[in-house]
Amino acid sequence: MNDDRQCDVAVIGLGVMGGNLARNFASRGLKVAGYSRHFETGQALAAAHPEAKLTIARDVRELVGMLERPRRIVAMVNAGKPVDDVLDQLDPLLEEGDIVVDAGNSLYSDTDRREARAHGRPWRFVGMGVSGGAEGALLGPAIMPGGDFEAWLRLRPVLEAIAARSESGVCVTYCGRGSAGHFVKMVHNGIEYGDMQLIAEVASILREGMGLPWGQVADAFAGWNAGELRSYLIEITADILRAPDPQNAGTLLIDAILDRAGQKGTGKWTVVAAAEHAVAIPTIAAAVDARILSAAKELRVRAEAALRPPRGVLQGVSVDDLRDALYAAKIASYTQGFALLQAASQAYGYGTDLGEVARIWTGGCIIRAVFLERIRAAFAAEPRPELLVLAPDFAADVARRLPGWRRVVSAAAAVGHPIPGLAASLAWFDTLTKARGSAAVIQAQRDYFGSHTYERTDNPGVFVHTEWPKSAS
Repeated sequence: MNDDRQCDVAVIGLGVMGGNLARNFASRGLKVAGYSRHFETGQALAAAHPEAKLTIARDVRELVGMLERPRRIVAMVNAGKPVDDVLDQLDPLLEEGDIVVDAGNSLYSDTDRREARAHGRPWRFVGMGVSGGAEGALLGPAIMPGGDFEAWLRLRPVLEAIAARSESGVCVTYCGRGSAGHFVKMVHNGIEYGDMQLIAEVASILREGMGLPWGQVADAFAGWNAGELRSYLIEITADILRAPDPQNAGTLLIDAILDRAGQKGTGKWTVVAAAEHAVAIPTIAAAVDARILSAAKELRVRAEAALRPPRGVLQGVSVDDLRDALYAAKIASYTQGFALLQAASQAYGYGTDLGEVARIWTGGCIIRAVFLERIRAAFAAEPRPELLVLAPDFAADVARRLPGWRRVVSAAAAVGHPIPGLAASLAWFDTLTKARGSAAVIQAQRDYFGSHTYERTDNPGVFVHTEWPKSAS
């Protein structure tokens, strides 16, 4: 049947993510136009997937002319200048009510700038986070739009059509005003960094710190995935640890992979944003630092040879202890991430619903996990917890797992096994739960050398300075 109608939606950027997103739109009965800087890329995509019936434009002007008015255009291009270049090309071609969506991993402050640019223009701009990787883009991602609310209402039917679904519903929601969509996606990725680091540390302890073969390590993760730790990252870790090396029969691929982790910036952005909003996120920061150190492979080889730190097998630690440590540290990481979302929502006036964010993360996205439903319920309850870890359900969970968590961290430290994520999470917990910490000494030091003043416990809110007695030296 010949379909001469205008296209319902356009996708700019037809790489792995954009191409799969275009195919996802098409699979829901939408007529899709596509554009890539390299026309051949679009042609190849359309030829490889004739069922999608993609219409490929040679340039942006032709693409705009293919669309039903008012137009819906989704850009899936690299963050930074490529997004601005797309907007520059589209700006003179768009009309009243047209919508341009930046669906890439843009820095939220860039999204604010682009939204301000759209003010006074006839077209509308939406910053939107998309999570789920290549498979999610094709089969159903978690989608986090923000910004122009009227634009969201018009986009909603097509976004709900392509989004993942879980027991909690369709995995898309309006995340709030301004750059909320990209801020939420950034924090999602920060939590993802923490999750991945914690899982990697536990896998490493099981293999190197306890001497289990990779097959048993995989079995442990598979078993955990059948219970309260059930999640996408736990599931794929079990698969990864069983995968054979296609180049060397009888060996496992994990042993052939260089221990140098890549990163694209969202984790670092999360850490910077947390510092700006005075929210402590040490689990996520430790994960970012660990990736930075992993990249210094040659330096680590030289340092090990020069310093020769003693290594040994962890003593007094069980597989159950590792499960408990992983679960408790995950609660710490999610608590930190949601605290940052809450602080940013208040500071920027996003109006982000934390329970809704947890709900849409139950399906499609990389950090999807069974306990996100409990997080949703915690933030839906009244009164809403000041911090996730203070919700009665999660507080009791951490209390039960605290002894195993401590055993893991202390045993690893005793034999020189690096666990920056697990250790930072426990340090955060201990600092959070100590009513009087060590900062009195810091305040005294600041006042001693810089006259920065301090508050007294018997007169809080009043800042005083002391002329400190000096030693004879």
